[in-house]
Amino acid sequence: MMIKKEWEKTIDTIFSEQLKNQYNIGNTDVFERKTKLKNLLNLILQYRKDIQKAMFEDFKKAPAEVDLTEIYTVTNEINHAIKHLNAWMKPHYVASPITLLGTSSYIQYEPKGVVLIISPWNFPFNLTFGPLISAIAAGNCVMIKPSEHTPNSTALMKKMLAEIFPVNEVAVFEGDSSIAAYLTQLPFNHIFFTGSPALGKKVMKAAAENLCSVTLELGGKSPVIIDESAGLSKAAKRIAWAKFLNNGQVCIAPDYLYVHEKVKEEFLSLLKVQIIGFYGEEPALSKDYSRIVNQAHFNRLKQYLQDAILDGAVLEIGGEMNEEERFIAPTVLSNVNLKSAIMQEEIFGPILPLMVYQDLNEVIQHIQQHEKPLALYIFSKQNEVISKIMRETRAGGTVINHNTLHFFNNELPFGGSNNSGIGKAHGKYGFKAFSNARAVMKQWSPVSALDLLMPPYGNFKQKIIDLTIRFF
Repeated sequence: MMIKKEWEKTIDTIFSEQLKNQYNIGNTDVFERKTKLKNLLNLILQYRKDIQKAMFEDFKKAPAEVDLTEIYTVTNEINHAIKHLNAWMKPHYVASPITLLGTSSYIQYEPKGVVLIISPWNFPFNLTFGPLISAIAAGNCVMIKPSEHTPNSTALMKKMLAEIFPVNEVAVFEGDSSIAAYLTQLPFNHIFFTGSPALGKKVMKAAAENLCSVTLELGGKSPVIIDESAGLSKAAKRIAWAKFLNNGQVCIAPDYLYVHEKVKEEFLSLLKVQIIGFYGEEPALSKDYSRIVNQAHFNRLKQYLQDAILDGAVLEIGGEMNEEERFIAPTVLSNVNLKSAIMQEEIFGPILPLMVYQDLNEVIQHIQQHEKPLALYIFSKQNEVISKIMRETRAGGTVINHNTLHFFNNELPFGGSNNSGIGKAHGKYGFKAFSNARAVMKQWSPVSALDLLMPPYGNFKQKIIDLTIRFF
């Protein structure tokens, strides 16, 4: 018999305490849940400067960018949940067929129970608190494993949440991947994981042992298509913002571009101007340009870039690096070999391959032959082009004439499809992810139509059954 480590015993104890507490938390009313969400909102506003400081220490993220991508996204999600929670928690009445005359039916969303959130390093507060808000709104007990790659942010989140939640309701666990591996073996009622498809498969496999439902927010290579009718100046500005935000470490960042050959040179020129406009002639000196999170990711990106150039890629913009600073300049490549690693793996960094096309069908065929992306972006003024791409491709989400903005709309479901994710998040979709849709039917009339069709069967009952099959 293996002797458990102290941290394993701690996890087991807290898990057991949350199991015992789940019905107390699950039976909270709308007022109590709103109060918890308001307390969380006030906590985030109180710690706003500390969050900015932790993010800078982890990878030199600018305070304004922290406000927009870490704090606003969370406060917006909380306010949205508070506004709509009454409607989400109410019974949702549905019609009953005539064959069930005398009954009424409704759906009651009940909490799943004890849930696990495994969050990533690229937006530690956003992608931890986002699903936490949904889990609280749905009435769950929550255990959280943030990434070890952003230790300052993880330590701060643990400190913050301990101020307003007891560990038998919300608990945060620091540590490496062995902690996450141990947690996923426990019989949670739901696991919400954000990370790579490779790790998502491991989480889903572990969850299957306990028949635990999962939400997997994964990644993939999100393409951008720019046709000859596109507004190139706006496209360049919006793509430069979305691609180099957070140093390209964004799951829905543009991963590669397909640009119509007629507008390639003009677009590249505008893109270069825009990058300089954002980060100056020397991005390494910009206070608004963050860094790669750790040495391993820097080395991976460096290898991608070097291999792509050896395979014939042309360096159009950027390419400068500083290993000590983990700095990679905003970089754009053209003439990229489709078989190179940079076109086979999700880049997750500030390197943007650009391909040209003449025939849109070739672009669509390329997208169809690869895994469904988390996002697909279209820049075009031609409705027939937009419609064709929408019909003939599949993606978790799509933005037309902009990119990444769909993440900020809590009325839209956010998530991937197959390799890029399973399940949806944000707003009512996040609430449903952490809820069980319980079907409830009440027989209110003294007689049920089905009572007339119970054994023993005879000719009369058979005729009624025949009529029911035919007409109802």
